[in-house]
Amino acid sequence: MGADLSIQFAGVQFENPFTLAASPCSDNAEMVARAFDAGWGGAILKTTSVEEEVVELAYPMMAGLDYDDKRVIGLQNIDLISERHIDQVERDVRALKKEYPHKVVAASIMGSKKEHWQELVRRLEAAGVDLIECSFSCPHGMPERGMGSTIGQDAQLTERTARWVKEASSRVPIVIKVTPLVADITAIARAVKRSGADGVCAINTVKCLIGVDLDSLVPYPNVGGKSTYGGYSGPAVKPIALRCVAEIAKAIDIPVAATGGICTWRDAAEFLLLGARNLQICTAVMKNGFRIIEDLVDGLSVYLEEKGMSSVEELVGKSLPNIVEHSRLSRAYKPVSVINLETCVKCDVCYIACLDGGHQAISLDEKRLPHVDEEKCVGCGMCASVCPVWDCVRLDQRQEAGI
Repeated sequence: MGADLSIQFAGVQFENPFTLAASPCSDNAEMVARAFDAGWGGAILKTTSVEEEVVELAYPMMAGLDYDDKRVIGLQNIDLISERHIDQVERDVRALKKEYPHKVVAASIMGSKKEHWQELVRRLEAAGVDLIECSFSCPHGMPERGMGSTIGQDAQLTERTARWVKEASSRVPIVIKVTPLVADITAIARAVKRSGADGVCAINTVKCLIGVDLDSLVPYPNVGGKSTYGGYSGPAVKPIALRCVAEIAKAIDIPVAATGGICTWRDAAEFLLLGARNLQICTAVMKNGFRIIEDLVDGLSVYLEEKGMSSVEELVGKSLPNIVEHSRLSRAYKPVSVINLETCVKCDVCYIACLDGGHQAISLDEKRLPHVDEEKCVGCGMCASVCPVWDCVRLDQRQEAGI
């Protein structure tokens, strides 16, 4: 029998922590049904609004960032909330809960005033939704109307608006999706906690401009000769999301959902270890399809078994004690670079990095094999980071350090 992947988030039980993030992947019941059939534990339907809110999308709305022959290490979108208003989402919720009573059907909402926020909550609760997520975090488009990250970048607005939403709910947990575009994300998460809301989701996309077409001189995506700032997602934002999730989880006692660059089971395990209890995925699904759930579930299950754990619950927050302030890091620990000459491919990359970006501790012999001068090496780690051969360069503890 495999490890138990079920987990509770904000009082809602998920069969596994993998959830479709509010996005184009969850914009209608037919798409979500296919995801549920594939094995996803839950879905946050794409953000909706009241009928009077005008939503006009512009196309193309996506542009990928490629690097070193890898496609879409990051993705910019200028998408807005769904064109499908609350009346259509109510029908989706009813249909999905009837067909998939054991899956978590959640909705994402955005309003421009108190009455809209509260109307959305009441109607979705009546439709049978399991959880409501509130977007205080969209970095483009909606802030121009005083919505999205305009709210999430201000602690007072966050607390006030979250309190409106919470007041309107009678049964359903309220989760606030926050933006990383703030100086101190824990201040925003504390405001969410004060409002009485039930959880935090971190992070939304990062405001960006992904590049410029050097022929047309128009930034991407080119919408009829003009472009605009968008939201950045995908593997490139994972380090930012990991930091935000860890900061919130260490500082505040509130359930945390993670989203931002989760593509593999390894990413999933990292976010769980840093305190997340729910994992929301979008860009990886847009690139590879709903089928990635098989690798996510199988990989996480095998990892848990290898660690001798019977439940995903055992992973949550386990790495948080290992994050400390810089001043508390050991100054007695003295690493040194060690190069495996049997696997070295003589690419010179470690030598160049150390020569022009390090401490000139690596030299080349007559066969172009690199050697480390341990007197000069400070163990900065740059050579190990740039080496193209897995585990060819490693950092070892110096014998004399005695640690």
